[in-house]
Amino acid sequence: MIYLIIAAIIVLIIFASLQTVQQGTVAVITIFGKYKRIMQPGLNLRIPIIEQVYKRISIQNRSVELEFQAVTIDQANVYFKSMLLFSVMDQDDETIQRVAFKFFSEKDLMQALIRTIEGSIRAFVASKKQAEVLASRKEIVDFVKDQIDHTLSTWGYHLQDLQINDITFDQAIIESMSKVVASNNLKAAAENEGQALLITKTKAAEAEGNAIKISAEAEKQAALLRGEGVALFRQAVAKGMSNAAEEMKQANLDTNVILFSMWTEAVKNFAEYGKGNVIFLDGSPNGMEATMKQIQAMMIKREGEGK
Repeated sequence: MIYLIIAAIIVLIIFASLQTVQQGTVAVITIFGKYKRIMQPGLNLRIPIIEQVYKRISIQNRSVELEFQAVTIDQANVYFKSMLLFSVMDQDDETIQRVAFKFFSEKDLMQALIRTIEGSIRAFVASKKQAEVLASRKEIVDFVKDQIDHTLSTWGYHLQDLQINDITFDQAIIESMSKVVASNNLKAAAENEGQALLITKTKAAEAEGNAIKISAEAEKQAALLRGEGVALFRQAVAKGMSNAAEEMKQANLDTNVILFSMWTEAVKNFAEYGKGNVIFLDGSPNGMEATMKQIQAMMIKREGEGK
């Protein structure tokens, strides 16, 4: 019977000596209230009754949401919504001791951490104007990390990230900013419209100039062609007249008949195709004789050039 009792006591002592630590945590062991060592995740052995698990510390990343107010240098209220990501620096004994014994409770740690972050952001915002805050998200994060990294390291923690999710202002400021944005949009729209109108007018002027240029070129070409046509017509008439005069000479006929025929044919054309209502011709014998002489002189000159 005594052996059974002793065996039972030994089994109980063995089971009491076994300690399980969950993955992602470490256990702080104390002896009579003084730090002794840490237990890593998994199955561990401890001295029953003498060694006590003082605290289990998570070494995983932890997050907390923050909402607070800050005031800019030009006395504008700024409201922040942010997310803080932090973790234990490492699993060294010294670091774990700072995490385990620096604060009385988890609540005190979170309060100090949040107030430290808020204080750093407020100090940064207090040096900026309202218009500069919206464009300073990255600068705020960098400033906070530079300011509190040393402080957090003395607690055994490290700031992983600080995300500024939302930045808002008082309603009056938001309305004022909206009016400024709307005014700028209207101004930009007016400038774009004016530029578009200028481009349209410039294009129209260029098109009109090109049309005038093309029309002038066409008119020039048409005039040139008309001149060439008249020259060719005159050349053909002169050649025909020369041939007719030559044939009449060979037939012993008077060439003045040709001249008279040309004069009468011209009068006929004037009457048929002329655009005016009156034709002035000198029909007197002297006038007709002078006209005939002029035509005859032209024919003689033409024959001389042919020779």
